[in-house]
Amino acid sequence: MLCANVAPLPNYSCPIPASPHILPCRSHHRLKSNSVSLPKSRSHSKNISSLTLLTASNCNHKDQDNHHTSKSTSYSHPRYSLSLFDQFRSFIDSNSITDQNPKTRNQEQGEKKEEKQDSRIKKPKRLFTNMWWVDLKAALGQRINVEGIVSSMAVLVKEQHLALPHVAVRDIRYIDWAELHKRGFKGVVFDKDNTITVPYTLTLWGPLGLSIEQCKSVFGNDLAVFSNSAGLYEYDHDGSKARALEKAIGIKVIRHRVKKPAGTAEEIEQHFGCKSSELIMVGDRPFTDVVYGNRNGFLTILTEPLSVAEEPFIVRQVRKLEVSLTNYWFRRGLKPISHSLLIDAEQCIKDPPPL
Repeated sequence: MLCANVAPLPNYSCPIPASPHILPCRSHHRLKSNSVSLPKSRSHSKNISSLTLLTASNCNHKDQDNHHTSKSTSYSHPRYSLSLFDQFRSFIDSNSITDQNPKTRNQEQGEKKEEKQDSRIKKPKRLFTNMWWVDLKAALGQRINVEGIVSSMAVLVKEQHLALPHVAVRDIRYIDWAELHKRGFKGVVFDKDNTITVPYTLTLWGPLGLSIEQCKSVFGNDLAVFSNSAGLYEYDHDGSKARALEKAIGIKVIRHRVKKPAGTAEEIEQHFGCKSSELIMVGDRPFTDVVYGNRNGFLTILTEPLSVAEEPFIVRQVRKLEVSLTNYWFRRGLKPISHSLLIDAEQCIKDPPPL
């Protein structure tokens, strides 16, 4: 006759955890694993499907006594009996609140899912629709040129000649546009900040107005602005700065994706319809405008900055370093890359008209 002593337990589904302190049973009876169904409790709890117990085969009342005796000797380790009971009780206590009412538990799970879904939906909106982040990135990007820093390392190590301009003047009023056109150049590309405008403004610097008009009279509409601020997709994301500058100075602003000195002259060549070797690049930064122009085959003209008062401190220091390095390389006898259309740079420089 099979028998098992089972104390009435609350109606919960719980696996009895195994403990590493269980010692082998000393009883001589062979053990079997039977499934005993527990009766339903009067509470509104979930039902237990089965509870696995160890029972002795062919036991009688005397064997029950012997079984209690052997149980007390086989599992005499006090830590085991306490830890097993404590684990079982803690498991029931932790689940008793949420299991008492299945409807309440389902509602709580549903609310958690809705909160997760709402957080997933709202989070991208805060990141991608707020324009303050784009504007902040634009402001920082005009002051910190990562591409320029990387390119500068290559120039310092092995490409010093790329930072040396073909022509160096005080500003664009010293440039003889007619002579350059006579030499075979078909268009002019201007940098914006500190070349034709005061930094971070969208209007032409007043004293340059006459020179710009002379350039237009010579090259017609074959003029453009190629800047790391206005027209750069990353920072002028909607093109508003480019349109404002075009309206103010009457020169097309080329939109592009890569900051100088990195990138190719593809956008510029498409705009002018000619090779970059037939174009002139005018800018105020040796390691940005000049390096980009020389790398892509332009005739490069370096101007002095119009105003450094509006520039951040770090930009002024970097500019001083660039100028010092280029002057040092000139004194050592380094030469800029030769250009086929202009052998003598002095031929395109003139005295500015009186103010």
